[in-house]
Amino acid sequence: MLILKHAVLKPNKINSKSLKNVMKFSPIYSNFCRKYSDNVNENVDFTKIPVERIRNFSIIAHVDHGKSTLADRLLEYTGAIKKGVNQVLDKLQVERERGITVKAQSASLLYKYDGEVFLLNLIDTPGHVDFSNEVSRSLSACQGVILLVDANSGVQAQTVANFYLAFGSDLVIIPVLNKIDLKNADPVRVCNQLRSLFDIEPESVLKVSAKLGTGIKEILQAIITRIPSPQVDRSTAFRALLFDSSYDRYRGVLSLIYVKYGEVCVGDSIKSYHTKNDYEIKTLSVLRPDEVPVNKLVAGQIGLVGCNMRSSKEAYIGDTLHHSNNDALEPLQGFHPARPMVFAGIYPMDQSQHVNLRGAIEKLTLNDSAVTVDIDTSPALGHGWRLGFLGLLHLEVFSQRLQQEYGAEPIITAPSVTYKIKLKPTKQNMKDGTDIVFINNPANFPENHAIEECFEPMVLGTIITPDKYLGPIISLCMERRGVQKNATNIDNDRVMLQYDLPLCEIVVDFHDTLKTISSGYASFDYEDNGYHSSSLVKLAILLNGTLVDELSSIVHVTKSQTIARRTVCKLKDIIPRQMVQIAIQASANGKVLARENIKPYRKDVTAKLYGGDVTRRMKLLAQQAAGKRK
Repeated sequence: MLILKHAVLKPNKINSKSLKNVMKFSPIYSNFCRKYSDNVNENVDFTKIPVERIRNFSIIAHVDHGKSTLADRLLEYTGAIKKGVNQVLDKLQVERERGITVKAQSASLLYKYDGEVFLLNLIDTPGHVDFSNEVSRSLSACQGVILLVDANSGVQAQTVANFYLAFGSDLVIIPVLNKIDLKNADPVRVCNQLRSLFDIEPESVLKVSAKLGTGIKEILQAIITRIPSPQVDRSTAFRALLFDSSYDRYRGVLSLIYVKYGEVCVGDSIKSYHTKNDYEIKTLSVLRPDEVPVNKLVAGQIGLVGCNMRSSKEAYIGDTLHHSNNDALEPLQGFHPARPMVFAGIYPMDQSQHVNLRGAIEKLTLNDSAVTVDIDTSPALGHGWRLGFLGLLHLEVFSQRLQQEYGAEPIITAPSVTYKIKLKPTKQNMKDGTDIVFINNPANFPENHAIEECFEPMVLGTIITPDKYLGPIISLCMERRGVQKNATNIDNDRVMLQYDLPLCEIVVDFHDTLKTISSGYASFDYEDNGYHSSSLVKLAILLNGTLVDELSSIVHVTKSQTIARRTVCKLKDIIPRQMVQIAIQASANGKVLARENIKPYRKDVTAKLYGGDVTRRMKLLAQQAAGKRK
């Protein structure tokens, strides 16, 4: 009782072991985790649940606001899992280690309300900006969302982005404040932020603690009463939206579909609208969150389909599946597939590991359709691949999964972005229509005399920060060639800034620098803003006059001198001394911008001299020079 009293009065002062003991013996938590048999019968036929009692929803929030914890409590409350299990939907090792959600996961929940059994299809989504495509495709199968906001941190940049993503899709938004049990939580302040930014009235905001399990019942009731049932028709021909896929080594590609019209059964022959391929359905299942095999899926449901697809290229995200004998059907309105923003070269540590690394990349891309793969070759690193990612965190997570899940040890080059180059008109490119080229590898950058105009990708960045860090953050954005578009006061302490920023300036270390100068309080989110004209040059690195493409980069002309000086100084520290002098040069448009020399190892042939004429010294040095020339 003493521990329980201490936990209630000062919940942030107890450690995790004490908290587990409190939650184990607390009557609130014991009542919260009641047995599944008291709520819903286990043997419910999913196909018998009418459309009016189906709800499809997602949880969206900024990173680390408690999405996965809330999903765990919803699963526990509805009896889908046993109590005490954490991060159920975060199945990857990298997700558990970093405490972030990388891959969207779904689960079908059964909940009894007013004597009727409801089917609630939950899709947990990532919070980091790099995985916003996971959010957008999850929302395509939903009619409503839970907008989760930390009662301590308040509205963050990704909260704003996710809100407008859901708002633009005409989804019902249920605002929820999490972590109200913390000592520093300020629900009134955060509710005022929601009202000033999104016109959400404080009376409609639910207040919960996902860790302690308080307020979960109110969320489930709000899902049922506020979110509408899906607008589907079970009496027409089968059509379903394919919005996610994963790879199983024994069953091939498993497709997660949202059935919009009709029904589909095991043994049916279906066809892909995009690839025109026919498949026979081998397995159907509902995720609870583990797979539960079923014989039929009907309109309004979300389920997993196994139909012997061999590769993820066949499972086109946003595709429409229909019965093979109904070719005249119109495709469902899907969503735009993700476009890679950051590119990097990946090479094996040793060319003997090339086959193993190729197999690991092929298997991993089956579970991550957002990664693009092109074959690349380097004189220094051998055969490899040029991979496209959604952001720098996406690249880090991908490389970490390569090491953890497949034991690969890749070499990864510096990340770059895709530039658009307009070439000067010639008879050949005017005839072929190739006067516009896209470059993501500095080695392919055209010569300066062949370029008419260069364009670089821009993003619209949103920064939310306490006002006391405003000066350093504005300086950082100006240093990165940002142009301010908007500034809004959220409340008395926080400001939202919007900047047009070049993508190449933010992919490497912008987020880390922003967190450093704001003591971790600022948050950042960005969205694509097209291509803008810019003055770009290729910064070539030469070692003893030999061009090294792996070290070259594409930079803005105003920063070429600074980056050239920084690069050659860094290389001077990294490259070991040799028996001959090494000249490190950085040049742009044929002009050397910076140079450093690495002095050679040199035997002191004059050490034995103790006197005499200077000609003896000159003779020994001449002999040494002749030997070096030889």
